[in-house]
Amino acid sequence: MGVFICCFNIHNGKLTNLGRLRIKFKSLMSKILLEAPVYTLEAALLATAYGVDRLELCSDFGEGGVTPSPGMLSYLKSKIDLPIFVMVRPRGGDFFYSAEELKVMEKEIEILKSLGADGFVFGVLNADGSVNVDACSVLVRAAGGSPCTFHRAFDASSDLEKALEAVIGCRFDRILTSGGRNTVTDGLDIIKKLMLAAGNRIIIMPGGGTVPSHLRELHATGYLKEVHSSCKSYRNSESTYINPNLHEGVGNANRVLTVDKRLVEEFQRQIKALER
Repeated sequence: MGVFICCFNIHNGKLTNLGRLRIKFKSLMSKILLEAPVYTLEAALLATAYGVDRLELCSDFGEGGVTPSPGMLSYLKSKIDLPIFVMVRPRGGDFFYSAEELKVMEKEIEILKSLGADGFVFGVLNADGSVNVDACSVLVRAAGGSPCTFHRAFDASSDLEKALEAVIGCRFDRILTSGGRNTVTDGLDIIKKLMLAAGNRIIIMPGGGTVPSHLRELHATGYLKEVHSSCKSYRNSESTYINPNLHEGVGNANRVLTVDKRLVEEFQRQIKALER
């Protein structure tokens, strides 16, 4: 399928029809983007080398991601050209933050933006599980026009339909969601409904246990523009000594979080197949 564009030339005051140029629809469509959340320097560098399209930089995988260090962002910006969206989350746990925590988030956005962050990832809820529109609007403004993602605080909200409209009203660019369920597999039907409800008003980015086999069904909605997957794996520690008297939380883990090259490549193969 394609469109025809009529081409004209003006010479000596005369308009000449040069014919029609056929442009395929595919050439006018944007590629489905693969974003990978990364928690370590190794994962960030490998995800880039393996072919992801954008990084979501976080720290503390065990807490589901919190704000990374400025040093990590600064170093990565000096090493890679890939866009880096930065998590802004002052702690693990719920998404109901104190006034002081919100001030910290605003300050983090200011600092991280000065270091080259390409976008920001955050979300704030009220005690009743509704979107804190006032707080989110302040943080979006603090981002100063940089793209903003409302993260999986969305999945913790009390009413997904109301949350969708509230997030759109705050002028976020996308919502990261597993459909209010633990994984994309469990929330797949809800994600599809959210995509249809959102239309082109905001990007619904599936994330949270996303696997390549999800893509075709999500693409059938006509609104799959971005997908979020850590493509994570673990490698054995290179440490030659493991203290048997310590648990993993005291620096005694015998495995290290990293990225699975084959999984990244499979995502990109599936994406290319959908774009044919």
